[in-house]
Amino acid sequence: MVDLDSEVPPLPPRYRFRDLLLGDQGWQSDDRVQVEFYMNENTFKERLKLFFIKNQRSSLRIRLFNFSLKLLSCFLYIIRVLLDDPTQGLVSVALISLFETLLLSYLSYKGNIWEQILRIPFLLEIINAVPFIITIFWPVLRNLFIPVFLNCWLAKHALENMINDLHRAIQRTQSAMFNQVLILISTLLCLIFTCICGIQHLERAGNRLTLFDSLYFCIVTFSTVGFGDVTPKIWPSKLLVVIMICVALVVLPIQFEQLAYLWMERQKSGGNYSRHRAQTEKHVVLCVSSLKIDLLMDFLNEFYAHPRLQDYYVVILCPTEMDAQVRRVLQIPMWSQRVIYLQGSALKDQDLLRAKMDDAEACFILSSRCEVDRTAADHQTILRAWAVKDFAPNCPLYVQILKPENKFHIKFADHVVCEEEFKYAMLALNCICPATSTLITLLVHTSRGQESQQSSEQWQKMYGRCSGNEVYHINLEESTFFAEYEGKSFTYASFHAHKKFGVCLIGVRKEDNKNILLNPGPRYIMSSTDICFYINVTKEENSAFKKQEKHRKKHESKLSYHGTSRLPVHSIIASMGTVAIDLQDTGCRTSSGPTLALPSEGGREGRRPSIAPVLEVADSSSLQTCDLLSDQSEDETTPSDEEVSSGLEYAKGYPPYSPYIGSSPTFCHLLHEKVPFCCLRLDKGCQHNYYEDAKAYGFKNKLIIVAAETAGNGLYNFIVPLRAYYRPKKELNPIVLLLDNPLDDLLRCGVTFAANMVVVDKESTMSAEEDYMADAKTIVNVQTLFRLFSSLSIITELTHPANMRFMQFRAKDCYSLALSKLEKKEREKGSNLAFMFRLPFAAGRVFSISMLDTLLYQSFVKDYMISITRLLLGLDTTPGSGFLCSMKITEEDLWIRTYARLYQKLCSSTGDIPIGVYRTESQKLTTSESQISISVEEWEDTKDTKEQISYRNNHRNSTSSDQSDHPLLRRKSMQWARRLSRRVPRHSGKTAEKINQQRMNLYRRSERQELAELVKNRMKHLGLSPAGYDEMNDHENTLSYILINPSPDTRLELNDIVYLIRPDPLAYVPNTAASRKDSFCNTVGQDTREETQL
Repeated sequence: MVDLDSEVPPLPPRYRFRDLLLGDQGWQSDDRVQVEFYMNENTFKERLKLFFIKNQRSSLRIRLFNFSLKLLSCFLYIIRVLLDDPTQGLVSVALISLFETLLLSYLSYKGNIWEQILRIPFLLEIINAVPFIITIFWPVLRNLFIPVFLNCWLAKHALENMINDLHRAIQRTQSAMFNQVLILISTLLCLIFTCICGIQHLERAGNRLTLFDSLYFCIVTFSTVGFGDVTPKIWPSKLLVVIMICVALVVLPIQFEQLAYLWMERQKSGGNYSRHRAQTEKHVVLCVSSLKIDLLMDFLNEFYAHPRLQDYYVVILCPTEMDAQVRRVLQIPMWSQRVIYLQGSALKDQDLLRAKMDDAEACFILSSRCEVDRTAADHQTILRAWAVKDFAPNCPLYVQILKPENKFHIKFADHVVCEEEFKYAMLALNCICPATSTLITLLVHTSRGQESQQSSEQWQKMYGRCSGNEVYHINLEESTFFAEYEGKSFTYASFHAHKKFGVCLIGVRKEDNKNILLNPGPRYIMSSTDICFYINVTKEENSAFKKQEKHRKKHESKLSYHGTSRLPVHSIIASMGTVAIDLQDTGCRTSSGPTLALPSEGGREGRRPSIAPVLEVADSSSLQTCDLLSDQSEDETTPSDEEVSSGLEYAKGYPPYSPYIGSSPTFCHLLHEKVPFCCLRLDKGCQHNYYEDAKAYGFKNKLIIVAAETAGNGLYNFIVPLRAYYRPKKELNPIVLLLDNPLDDLLRCGVTFAANMVVVDKESTMSAEEDYMADAKTIVNVQTLFRLFSSLSIITELTHPANMRFMQFRAKDCYSLALSKLEKKEREKGSNLAFMFRLPFAAGRVFSISMLDTLLYQSFVKDYMISITRLLLGLDTTPGSGFLCSMKITEEDLWIRTYARLYQKLCSSTGDIPIGVYRTESQKLTTSESQISISVEEWEDTKDTKEQISYRNNHRNSTSSDQSDHPLLRRKSMQWARRLSRRVPRHSGKTAEKINQQRMNLYRRSERQELAELVKNRMKHLGLSPAGYDEMNDHENTLSYILINPSPDTRLELNDIVYLIRPDPLAYVPNTAASRKDSFCNTVGQDTREETQL
């Protein structure tokens, strides 16, 4: 190895410390040469060229001086004509102009002298300047006519050069349209001025026309009017007119053609956003890679739905040309005055300057979800966000990203919505809280709740009215709703605000804290500086308060008394301590289930059960760790026999690995030991187990099957909510990931006994020649599953909301056709939620992630909406904040009767806050296909009694109740139906309709039997028992919908599912380490295991 010290040269002997301080004065005798660079620019010619040509500002001054000089010469010529006396001023101007022209020609000389001499500006300069210089030496020639008016063309040339230098000097490019218009106007003026001066001079030998007469003649001639009162008399003037007309016919069309071309290009690119408007008016910028009409209308409808945004301008910056649909929409007067389309890229500072990004109130950057490579789409979004942040650091950024692993690149943005995070979280919660996706979608859409209020069906009126509820905020001390509850508990304020005003208080935020707390629980005391978040149809500032004492007294008398000897409920609550109240049993039940148990009646049998009041300030005695809704979970204290036999032992903790940067850590159920990868294959055995299908595993709970194209990082947000710490271990559903879904794989993974089937939209099909065909594969696959397994709960998401009408499609379902007409009517009325009445969406079986684009738009006005949505979906966990869960109303819970009493019951017992109801009821429209397809057995029972009277002589009963099980009998029944239709053509239309109904029923049952036979044969071929599969009735005779924050007097119905925001169980864990948990059935228990103590 070479010694490095030997390679370092030693210091000079005289290089001392003094030399370091005073400089190296001893080395002045060294052979050093000072080199000067760019010596070619130090010559006299280069310095002149730098001043006259290269330097932007000095060159601009020279151009301006030249332009002024030419205009001065034209002005002096007019004075000379009017006074008819030559002056010396023109000689001086010509001398200066000639000197400047020769100097610029010398500086711009590049080796070809003829190129400089034969230029038209140089020739005109020689013609107009040299004769004046000659008159200095020969005064006799001063009366010689010199066409000084031709200097107007030189002035035009100087103006063009001056505009170019102006753009360079101020670093701001005017539009090409402005330049072309200026050139066109200057060309017209030069033509007219040349014609005026030429005619006037030539006619001195004839009519001796004045300048005004020449002006009149030129205007009349060029405008093709031609009165004929002023005409040229001599041939030179006539020749000049002919020449000028020919020049005009050649020059002007060229100028107009260039102007039209630039106009078309400007229409495509959109021009510029006015800086004056940007400084006086407010605007936002929308950056997209491709603008579709659906995305544009969603943005405009949601953005301008807020009153305070009506005066905002929207500038769209898109690299592609505006398509025909978008162009037609932007020509509508409502949008043409407020929406400006600019074709350009966010990565170019010039285009960002055109959009006045530095003056914008906000910038929305949206990803293209229709791209095949969604990662590449995210990369483009990231670059746009970086470019905007670099150009305008103070502009708030609202960014939409597709993949969660790309979030950390745009962490600096003010608001970020990750599509896959929200998509998988909503799909997961749909499995345990039905229609969570519909609930979130309705909350983030702006609506007045006026949809379908003229409908004849009650469910559509209630559903449409409740869909108008949104999340709003207000300061406690400024609120009429909540000001009186300062110093009271949160649950007390929430219950009484709902009882008095019908608003649902769901969360608060302290003044000194940025974290939002959803239902912090009864121990949270309201403060005057708190920001309250509530659900209501409109915000408090737009509400009017009217006191109706008489109506209220009558209403209270009706509601509070039940019989002659009954005391009012509010009187009982007010006199607590002196009047006995039937309190609920606060003891913990072991296996009673999630019911609101009826209190024991100690008084009269006819007395309505009373509910404990909600305390203003909670005390330790009122906060029971186990209450009416709790369930002493045995699996928390000791492992069950099932767990021991299966070898599954759970512990609560945080996942040891994070799938991507930026994922929120969530407390959930974990296995003590990591399962080998080979054991994760459900359809293949390994050395640890020999199971090859889901049935062999013997799962106690129903499966949740996820059909996806790839196992991406987004699945983490699907699994975590299903394994949340507040869910009891005995109700954790096994999750099966199905990366391909042929029939054999579906049967092996246990689709016949699955609780939910989640179908994720395929990324490989999102890009199609026709945009709306991106969902074709997903829709057909779901329809196949629906036909094969009609009772299977299928949940899916689509790219386009308009395609939701194809989910569970029935071509002859008259009820769906009626809903289609209703959707069209609501869309014509301008509703943002026209798709809400589609039955699959209302039931929460399908949603489109593009609906959550409005979440990003609403964040501009409500900056808390993304945080609240993430808390509801379980994407974020804040200490002390509650979570979304649900409970089902059973027969034992119907004693509650109304939503207001349920609200009081929950607030007084568990501290839960209900926010809505998911209701399922029978479909009663007589024209629906579900009622046409009645069973053959039922129809035959009615046929025996009715058809014998009408058709006793025409046919006889030949159909048995079990004919559907015998193909021969089924064929005979079909032959009988056809023979009946031929033999009895004269009967009424009602009889024919019944016959058609029966025929349709026979064909339909035949198809169902064939599908069932196909599935059973495949199960037998795979060695699976077909016992778990039968012809299960589908859900076409029922409909489900959501009521968000219904009125207090809404009656509860059997099987209603109530959405709850439950307080954080870990926020009230005492020293004994008791903790609560929740599930779909809302069982709440204790966990005393040492490893779960916090």
